[in-house]
Amino acid sequence: MRHAVIMAGGSGTRLWPLSRAQRPKQLLDVVADEHGGAHSLLAEAFMRLEAVLPADRIWVCTAARYADMVRAALPRLRDDRLILEPTARDTANAVGLTAALVADVDPDAELAVVSADHVIRPVERFVTALTTAYDLLAVRPRALVTLGVTPTSPATGFGYVQKGAPTEVPGAAEAASFREKPDLATAEEYLASGEYVWNSGMFVWRAQTVLDALADHLPESAKGLAAIVAAPAGPERDAVLAEVFPTLPKISVDYAVLEPAAAEPGRVAVVDLDVEWLDIGSWPALAHTLETDADGNAGRGLRVLLDSSGNVVLSDDPDHLIALLGVRDSVVVHTADVTMVCPVSDAERVKQMLAEVETRHGDRFS
Repeated sequence: MRHAVIMAGGSGTRLWPLSRAQRPKQLLDVVADEHGGAHSLLAEAFMRLEAVLPADRIWVCTAARYADMVRAALPRLRDDRLILEPTARDTANAVGLTAALVADVDPDAELAVVSADHVIRPVERFVTALTTAYDLLAVRPRALVTLGVTPTSPATGFGYVQKGAPTEVPGAAEAASFREKPDLATAEEYLASGEYVWNSGMFVWRAQTVLDALADHLPESAKGLAAIVAAPAGPERDAVLAEVFPTLPKISVDYAVLEPAAAEPGRVAVVDLDVEWLDIGSWPALAHTLETDADGNAGRGLRVLLDSSGNVVLSDDPDHLIALLGVRDSVVVHTADVTMVCPVSDAERVKQMLAEVETRHGDRFS
């Protein structure tokens, strides 16, 4: 059967100070809905998958400390579909743990791996692309399929996938190569060629296929994951997970599985995801989900802006007023214990700012 997992363990440091270690960006109500309210990126990801699958085949993998918040955010998520990492060991182990637990329930499971911090419009095109990826597994059971977003600009903040020859399933092509984040000139070449798509970090494969790939390319992790799943579900398995998982080598699934497998002809494929895709990893990206006025100021909450333009303005206190006069192209974020201001052009350095705050104040403001 077809299953999917939402990877929801990140801490969202580039959206500090709104996103914190104890309440990360995927659990913040930052996506506006049609009723004038807002919901979380995680809830958005769950609703998107419900257009493809029943709720009982949707899983969530997150950090153990977020368990109660995830349950509250996703009332339709079955409790036995919540996978809790005791500590972060990068995506190869998070994906591997999920694959092992899903395969334990359904040995023939086809598994989509999606992210909790994307906004994707329209949903219908996402459904089409995901269905195409699942369909490819019917003719290529050992395939590792990645979803590649059709690029709209020469972005330097994303990895790229080079498309090769078409496959036997329309909408899917061979993945010729994976490329790291390029400089601007290289990104412009990629865009002009029409051969490249953005690497979305979303994948579809059989659960057992990715476990086999880990056994080939990351045997230490494969052995540890097998030991975890060999324990009976419940307290005994939880104890083995807590002991074994933190010892696994920390590496991304791209490096551990996708790139080595891409050397095997016909093993890795890419499906076009032709959508409006926002990877909500920074304040300028989040601005696309907020209300915007005629002067290009994006925000939420009480705010008065006079002779100001191009700003991102947000407070988590509905009774707190932010007033800007003559301010241009700045990010202004207010929380109960932190106010952060920076130029929009420096928004990617917020993670660096947080590191400096932690150096001076420990984890008090993290």
